[in-house]
Amino acid sequence: MKALYFDGQLSLRDVPDPKPGPGEALIRVRLAGICGTDRQILKGYSGFHGIPGHEFVGEVVECEDKRWIGRRVVGDINVTCGHCEWCRRGLGRHCVSRTVMGIIGRPGAFAEFVTLPIANLHEVPDEVPDEEAVFVEPLAAAAEILEQMPLAPGTRVAVLGAGRLGLLVAQVLRHVGGEVTLIGRSEWKLKLAQPWGLNTVKLEQVGARGTASQHAQVDTPLLAPRSFGVVVEATSSPEGLEQALQLVEPRGTVVMKSTFHEPAHFDTANLVVNEITLLGSRCGNFATAIDLLRRDAIHVEEMISRVFALADGPEAFAYLESASCLKVLLRND
Repeated sequence: MKALYFDGQLSLRDVPDPKPGPGEALIRVRLAGICGTDRQILKGYSGFHGIPGHEFVGEVVECEDKRWIGRRVVGDINVTCGHCEWCRRGLGRHCVSRTVMGIIGRPGAFAEFVTLPIANLHEVPDEVPDEEAVFVEPLAAAAEILEQMPLAPGTRVAVLGAGRLGLLVAQVLRHVGGEVTLIGRSEWKLKLAQPWGLNTVKLEQVGARGTASQHAQVDTPLLAPRSFGVVVEATSSPEGLEQALQLVEPRGTVVMKSTFHEPAHFDTANLVVNEITLLGSRCGNFATAIDLLRRDAIHVEEMISRVFALADGPEAFAYLESASCLKVLLRND
């Protein structure tokens, strides 16, 4: 089959067709999405070599349970042992022997076919098209914040980063009643979010003393330091954490969503003196994300900038460097 393969460089290759093992399904990938983690892998994150990609929607073409054949599915990316303490607690994403599709020890979805355990599969409802279903994995990650912490209606929330994940997080937190301000450097991305009921601020720079400059808008709140009860860092940049710590109020919570290859440096004294909770947040519940899409509660198709053929995958990654780009998909024709 054809697949994108990374071994220090990304290229389209012919690789052996995957064979499903016991309890697994063979899935023909229909659409796959490129995310920030995939781009960080190309910079060395996780030390992964192989076929990247973990956001996908596909069709089951081979499975020992014949009831799955022909179904349109998405798949949980963590493949776990199923019997350790973490798995028994329903937290298989922390299983010590897990593999992670396209990230740790398991081929990913930037290919014509991929295999996953049947237990990882979620059927996509007919009313959710492929172009929305491919967002299930990142939307689940966005919604995971609500599984980790309560968010009272009216809580002042800042989402730092107006990229793919930031736009999803901002919508999810507003959906449950948060007073959400989306902060980013791209004016057109912020304008995309304004009809969704989000406050937006075009951030030029957060300085060492917590000051920020933005284009003056009468309907845009000022970014006063220490003024948000919750700040979600979704910048995909090591500098984002320091910026988030400047914006969160004492005894507030900073939620860290970004993964990146470089280390992040920040003032730990600020964390201690202001008694700030720093919360890491990663994968989430696919059923929750599918339900949000089924009910049209979250806008995703407007985020698609361009769809490339799988064979043009290296070009698609290069296109993502464009400032006018948001979400790029790979189609398996």
